[in-house]
Amino acid sequence: MSILEKSFFSAKCLVDYTLPRLHKGKQWYVDFYAYDPAVGDLRRKKYMLDSYKRVNEKENYAAILIHNIFERLKHGWNPWTDATRTRHFTEFAVVLERYRSYIDHAARKGVLKEKTHVDYVSRLRQLEAYLEETNVNMRYAYQFNKIFAVDFLDYLILDKDNSARTRNNYRAWLSAFASWMKERQYIEENPVEEIHMLREEEKMRDALPADALVRLKDYLGKYNPPFYLACLMVYYCFIRPGELRHIKVGDISIEKQTVYVRPDVAKNRKGQSVALNDQVLRMMIEQKVFEHPSHEYLFGRKLVPGEEQVYINQFRHEWRKVRQALRFPDSYQFYSLKDSGIRDLANAEGIVIARDQARHADISVTNKYLKNANVAHEEAKRFKGEL
Repeated sequence: MSILEKSFFSAKCLVDYTLPRLHKGKQWYVDFYAYDPAVGDLRRKKYMLDSYKRVNEKENYAAILIHNIFERLKHGWNPWTDATRTRHFTEFAVVLERYRSYIDHAARKGVLKEKTHVDYVSRLRQLEAYLEETNVNMRYAYQFNKIFAVDFLDYLILDKDNSARTRNNYRAWLSAFASWMKERQYIEENPVEEIHMLREEEKMRDALPADALVRLKDYLGKYNPPFYLACLMVYYCFIRPGELRHIKVGDISIEKQTVYVRPDVAKNRKGQSVALNDQVLRMMIEQKVFEHPSHEYLFGRKLVPGEEQVYINQFRHEWRKVRQALRFPDSYQFYSLKDSGIRDLANAEGIVIARDQARHADISVTNKYLKNANVAHEEAKRFKGEL
């Protein structure tokens, strides 16, 4: 297309597609442009005619093809999406606002109990936080599908360190929200219905054994030092991924050798300092962290200190690359490093120190991280009692 045509057709409010045309030359093809909501502009679609050898065959088939394409476009067909109804193209942010207004109205009328209303609003805020923290491409209602729902629920478990029960509660709410969308024809089906509940004692991750930790250290030290620092922070400082992205250079005290987790950042909403292990501090100095201004995030968009914080799912994406490279099982998650660190610190210095470093209110919480390896310890075999 010419520059003038591109300028005209990029205005989606004026046109959603161009008329299909036949092109002749070394290659014969029919092409047209249609609006792709995922990119916010017109995209070209081509149908090649090279399989037809004779000129009259190409011309006849092209005429039929052009007619059929035009008729389909006229009736709302879009080659770039499965969406078939106008409401499918409603901006997702608008859908969320309409849903918020709906549940607010239902609560005022007594249709929703106050506790249910509070729960729904809280879950809606978490969904909005997910969209902001991950920068996921979610523009229109039709993009609310099973992949999106699974990724959101995984985020709650893997990035926010929520329990299986909390994840299941969100899954139930998400299904109710999807049903609300379906009833209003924003989507065709409820994709959440296909997503199973987790057993509430089910744990999706395992701690890494010593040999796996050594392999991880060697690999990241060579290929991805910035992400190695992030792994050290989780393993030694027990800082959750959702908290880690908020840590700023100024939260780190070299003098006290601590990291301060601010109350607005902490999962339990309590501001607390955790010990900064010698190895972590050395790595920070080696990576010149303290040459950056105190207001910068420790992990910026490229995992080095910067003005803009890293997206929360970037840690998980980086971990997935490492897991594939080292052929770790799926149960070795990024957050498994916290399990591994608590285990190793408890074994070396005692469970009380591990409890305090993990910022747990009670040792029973710390014990949940110390997964029983189902082994017969040699110490138990040789123990000499008093009986």
